[in-house]
Amino acid sequence: MWRSLRLASTLGLCASAFGQSSTVDSYISTESPIAKAGVLANIGSSGVESSGAYPGVVIASPSAADPDYLYTWVRDSSLVFKMLIDQYTSGQDTTLRGHINDFIAAEANMQQVANPSGTVSTGGLGEPRFNINETAFTGAWDRPQRDGPALRSTAMITYATWLIANKNETYVTDSLWPIIKLDLDYIMNNWNETTFDLWEEVDSSSFFTSAVQHRALRQGSALATAIGQSSVVSGYNTQADNILCFLQSFWNPSPGFMTANTAGGRSGRDANTVLTSIHVFDVEAGCDGVTFQPCSDVALSNLKVYVDSFREIYDINAGIRADQAVATGRYPEDVNQGGNPWYLVSFAVAEQLYDALIVWSKQGLLTVTDVSFPFFQQFDTSIKPGTYSSSTPTYSTLTTAINNFADGFVATAAKYTPSGGGLAEQYTRSDGTPTSAFDLSWSYASALTAFNARAGKTSASWGAAGLSVSPTCSTSKASTVPVIFNVNVTTVVGQNIYLTGSVGALTDWSTTNAILMSSADYPTWSTAVTLPANTQIQYKYIIVNNGNITRESDPNNEFTTSMSGITTLNDVWR
Repeated sequence: MWRSLRLASTLGLCASAFGQSSTVDSYISTESPIAKAGVLANIGSSGVESSGAYPGVVIASPSAADPDYLYTWVRDSSLVFKMLIDQYTSGQDTTLRGHINDFIAAEANMQQVANPSGTVSTGGLGEPRFNINETAFTGAWDRPQRDGPALRSTAMITYATWLIANKNETYVTDSLWPIIKLDLDYIMNNWNETTFDLWEEVDSSSFFTSAVQHRALRQGSALATAIGQSSVVSGYNTQADNILCFLQSFWNPSPGFMTANTAGGRSGRDANTVLTSIHVFDVEAGCDGVTFQPCSDVALSNLKVYVDSFREIYDINAGIRADQAVATGRYPEDVNQGGNPWYLVSFAVAEQLYDALIVWSKQGLLTVTDVSFPFFQQFDTSIKPGTYSSSTPTYSTLTTAINNFADGFVATAAKYTPSGGGLAEQYTRSDGTPTSAFDLSWSYASALTAFNARAGKTSASWGAAGLSVSPTCSTSKASTVPVIFNVNVTTVVGQNIYLTGSVGALTDWSTTNAILMSSADYPTWSTAVTLPANTQIQYKYIIVNNGNITRESDPNNEFTTSMSGITTLNDVWR
């Protein structure tokens, strides 16, 4: 009798799961083109919802009031274009190259715009948002936000890596690298400073920000090596090691979650951490906990604690079993716009689970540890810690249940998506009505990345595999100062100006790895370099044209760096 009842119950759950899967299949089929069109509608002068935006500029939303999101955020824009670059480089959509090139040009322009956070060499890269005509937003805001340079450089490095593989290294070296290097140098020199979090509310150290900074420096180091810019590699690697060590300090072992921020006066349970897991996902890293991979025991434990924190606080979650998906928001204490669920975080939870399933399938096994035990116990009350190969019934039971669980979060978003498919920022906690900013670019992008993950698609590896944590962390600043080099040179087509000099940061007189200067203010060529403080420096400018090198005349230029502050050198070619 008991066996019959159990079988009937199992069959009932299977039928329910099949029905949910069909619902999600149908939703993805209809929502995917709507979401893609929604993203493109919010980009540049050709976007049907982005009138007034310059080419390549992503508006957060067409909403111009309550809330006014008719601006461009570095974070949102970079996440949107990381998704588009992944689609382009994987061959999923080969029509996007013009948009990508426009994005690169727009971001390069905004890097140079003086703003309330500073100039390009005095902290301005931490400015979170700009007007859609690429001018500075000068109103009061929570700044700086230091995740922007990391996310922007990651998107561009992904594109650069693809270009190199497709025999376009010259464009990467001459055009992309100077843009990327500005962001990477900013990260290297400022990662251990406080920052407002991605919700623009808490000024502290943020898990999401630190994690994406770590990824950017790892990818940046690999790109620099690939294009012969070896002088920066040691600095990037050193600070990446320090950030990775620092990231481990966010772990709260009881009840087992990553604390989102080091301040803020909240519980620390936050979608910040789930977003971290999907934005540092590297399929080659397996279930590594050090880099917080989606299937790691710490990331799964964290996911359960985060999701469970919303089960009792939203009316629309009433009556939903503890092993089923629910609507989730930014953090349980949220009161902004009423403190509602967000579409993008509902998709993010699903994406983390789909990513985990991809890795387990690739490995042919999954491991239950004491840390991840509460997560897996949701789906099999008799589970015990151990490793289960794909040939075992336990593996099949768990992965099927987890796939259904992931589908549940997509189904939740689908339930509260209006008939036209438009995705707002939030849906109300009381009845699921879409609210806050409409046609949110980030919501559309998050839907598309979750749908890709469900289909088993992954992005290129970024080098997370095999990383280890240093036994000691260093968060102290090196004794360095920024120096801006300007030189007035009239050149002809094909010529570029490079800088080299007597210290490692100036490539130790190497002409092969010399620093490419920017011609944005031609005939003045410029670059900013971080140099040892209170140090005598010698340097020269060189012209490179088709491999031919012309050096300045002797003697070498010479100066002594300051103890602090910024030094600007204005030279004329001789």
